Amino acid sequence: MRVGLTDVCRLEETVARLRARDYRYGGGACREAVEVQLCGAVKLLSGTMRDAVRPRLYTVVADLYNLAGWTSFDEDRPEAALEAFAQAMDLAAEAGNDDLQANIRYRAGRLLLHYDVVDPALTEFARGREAALRARSPLAQAVLSANQAWAYARKADAGAALAHLYRARQEFAAAEGTEPSPWAAFFGPTDLAAMIGTVHAELAQVVDVRHGREGIPALTEAVAAYGPEMPRSRSLTLGWLATVHALDGDLDVAAAVGQEAIELAGALRSPRTRQRLRTLAAAAARFGGDPLAREIVERVEMSGHSGQ
Repeated sequence: MRVGLTDVCRLEETVARLRARDYRYGGGACREAVEVQLCGAVKLLSGTMRDAVRPRLYTVVADLYNLAGWTSFDEDRPEAALEAFAQAMDLAAEAGNDDLQANIRYRAGRLLLHYDVVDPALTEFARGREAALRARSPLAQAVLSANQAWAYARKADAGAALAHLYRARQEFAAAEGTEPSPWAAFFGPTDLAAMIGTVHAELAQVVDVRHGREGIPALTEAVAAYGPEMPRSRSLTLGWLATVHALDGDLDVAAAVGQEAIELAGALRSPRTRQRLRTLAAAAARFGGDPLAREIVERVEMSGHSGQ
């Protein structure tokens, strides 16, 4: 089988469409389609091709595995996700694509962080950052630094969290004007604002509620900027914004913002998004004697049972 640049371009376009579907509807809406595409894509690797085509083919198949891992993670299938990430890493390494390796490490680290396996997540982020430095990609570096900040916040290390967040801002500024890789194009000003707010919200839970107040402007900015093509990101960010307000005892706002987060999450095929609402329930539960707090907890619990 002869594999040419046309085949690679067609596969790149397919990955882009599937990634957009994941953003808009959740991993459950496209995971099976991703796996079907993988069957055909892997066969291309054994074809004959010019030397110039090979690294690009290996890169796009690696990215397809990367997307398979992410959609499996979104569907709460961590073992399948980690297996796909491992396949992606092998192919990205064979392609010599350090930028993609950095992104795969970021995604594997995010999975570990979601399941509260924080130190191994930090290891993945650190290894991803090494790859980003090799790739000379300030955007990839910013993604890794922001996620290192989140992990340190989870460990209640406010100093390290804020230092990494500061570095992420600097790296993001250094990336201005550069063309992002397709797997990193999501990380624009809106996602950076969401990450800034997320780190402060995490610190509000485990260190001091004042950190949450500091994160409200960034979370509000991100919520306002996420468009209809990014409902999952909007729901996740609204969840953090509601959590911050709940921690501060502002239960009226927490209930209103949280309800929008719950409604968006309910329309997505993304168990991960509904699982993340547990932070809102935990924050509201601190005021268990308040009827509105109990209502918030009940809404979150119901969303976990009624989701697709």
